Amino acid sequence: MTPKEMDQAYVLPTYARNYVHFVRGENSMLFDADGKDYVDFGSGIAVCSVGHANPRLAEAICDQARKLIHTSNLYLIEPQARLAKRLAELSGYDVRTFFANSGAEANEGAIKIARRYGEVDGEVKRYKIITLEHSFHGRTITALKATGQEAMHTYFGPFPDGFVYARDIDHIYNLIDDHTVAVMIELVQGEGGVQPMDRDAVQKLAKELKKRDILLIVDEVQTGIYRTGEVLASNLYEITPDIVTLAKGLGGGVPIGAIMTTHKEILKAGDHGSTFGGNFLSTRAGLEVLDILETHKESGELDHMMLLFEERLRQIAAKHTDLFEKEVGVGFMRGLRVKEGLNASDIIDAAFKERVVVLKAGKNTVRFLPVLTITKKEMTLGFERFEAALASL
Repeated sequence: MTPKEMDQAYVLPTYARNYVHFVRGENSMLFDADGKDYVDFGSGIAVCSVGHANPRLAEAICDQARKLIHTSNLYLIEPQARLAKRLAELSGYDVRTFFANSGAEANEGAIKIARRYGEVDGEVKRYKIITLEHSFHGRTITALKATGQEAMHTYFGPFPDGFVYARDIDHIYNLIDDHTVAVMIELVQGEGGVQPMDRDAVQKLAKELKKRDILLIVDEVQTGIYRTGEVLASNLYEITPDIVTLAKGLGGGVPIGAIMTTHKEILKAGDHGSTFGGNFLSTRAGLEVLDILETHKESGELDHMMLLFEERLRQIAAKHTDLFEKEVGVGFMRGLRVKEGLNASDIIDAAFKERVVVLKAGKNTVRFLPVLTITKKEMTLGFERFEAALASL
């Protein structure tokens, strides 16, 4: 059987697969079984932060695998402790961190922490969490219910109670009541169309929630780990959330999730756990990713390439007003909003034929999530191919 035949026979069909067969990668480049190269402007949906087959990350993973991969969280895991320390230092927040395996798991843990915070003996139990319409927080039952997209709630019920959806940040204030314990937002909605939140509105909200003793949870599963130019988008917005969730780019391709919280004593032994979360392999990978990206940021190369990428997308949007309304996003989390009446999928398919990988996001948006270590040569080649795709439409 071919790999495609095996996939179709034995793997649950939960993805509308493109059956290209990638066999290796090198930074921003992917290579298929026929030897064709592709410029990857998707980076595994913002996961491969330090590029494909990064030699430093590969060596760290191999070195750790030769020593220990897993023991369990019943025992000290030194790279886990070191990674928690590094996240606190780089973010500038006074936090402790719990490590999970994915963004959905991290958001589940954040919701549990908020619910635990709302349980105070002798007082009204606070359990409601306000999220935003068009948000996306994961595909577990609770994270799915936290997601503010009605289409996501069609099946799989009954769902947990206690989630309320605001139209926008201003609408949040109208939904707060005596049972509200937290507000959960993405500072840049990824699945919602690469839509950044207004900085002043976010800062105002953070201050108001602090006054009302309501927790602010920031879902940085996609925006975190230098994706927006800073360690966290929360740093960019100059706020201090009560809880921050991370995943995707933290492991550079190795599954990992993290919950950072300023409420350092909120959970006790037995309140939460994970068999695999924070094991030797994933946290060693996370440490190497942070070291690579911190150096890349300090060199000025990360900011320089982000500015070049943004400028090129703006030029494309200005040139192709018949296709695009505008360029949107922050840092290396970018999009081109497709004009009403046109279909972003057509542009994405045309781009793939020219061997450049781009993604789709809500609000009919072509999404760009390049590896953070992209070179100017790779970027130039990718945009040349993307322009050729647009010319073919």
